[in-house]
Amino acid sequence: MPQNKIEDIFMRSILTIAGSDSSGGAGVQADLKTFEAFGLFGTSAITVLTAQNTTGVTSIEEVSPEFVESQIDAVLNDIDISAIKIGMLYSREIIEVVRGKIERLSIPIVVDPVSISKAGSNLLKDDAIEQMKTLFKYSSVITPNLFEAKKLFNYKFGNSSSFQTLREANYPILIKNHKLLKKDKEFSIDLLFNSGVKTVFESESIKTENLHGTGCSYSSAIASGLALGKTLTESISDAKEFINEALLKAPKIGNGAGPINHKEGGKILL
Repeated sequence: MPQNKIEDIFMRSILTIAGSDSSGGAGVQADLKTFEAFGLFGTSAITVLTAQNTTGVTSIEEVSPEFVESQIDAVLNDIDISAIKIGMLYSREIIEVVRGKIERLSIPIVVDPVSISKAGSNLLKDDAIEQMKTLFKYSSVITPNLFEAKKLFNYKFGNSSSFQTLREANYPILIKNHKLLKKDKEFSIDLLFNSGVKTVFESESIKTENLHGTGCSYSSAIASGLALGKTLTESISDAKEFINEALLKAPKIGNGAGPINHKEGGKILL
């Protein structure tokens, strides 16, 4: 009787270094769902355990820097990683460990400088803000939300001096989710500052309360595009389309800001 042949199928792998979300909508859980939606094999190094749900974060437990390092080493020493997404790091000590790992790599790295959640929770220790900036020169793009951009770069939308500061940066910066009214319609605007050039990405805003994990998933989607060999602008454009579709098909889960639908978002990529 002939034996069934198992074929080796090549699949690119990607790593997320981020915090865990017990409700499954953000953090490492959202990253892994996004990677799979893009046809990638996701790996992870968990930096922080959070007790959270759709209404907010109730408790944070930091993973030791030594164990964060062990997780990263275990992955990199065995698996060929095509890109890295960095999310919530929380402390100076963890940031130092991560910097020591990425400064020797030559693969795309997306840094989502997680410090303030949409619900207003502080996700980065105050003494770690300046330390976070030491990662930026190793990144392919940085993806702060408006709150984080203000904290990191003193950014204010429409302010010419803050625009100039971002144009002069030595690394690409994507500032997410400005809201702009045009002809009685609200649009979501993301601004990419890269090598002195500002590029605008826009889409019509989707009216929904199910926004939990959109920032994590957006950054992971950009990292996924880079892992697949796409340009930064292509990766951002695809990621924005992915998020829009995932928002449109978002399930109603929980009593607060529910999660998006990663599986449905990924269908637009097929």
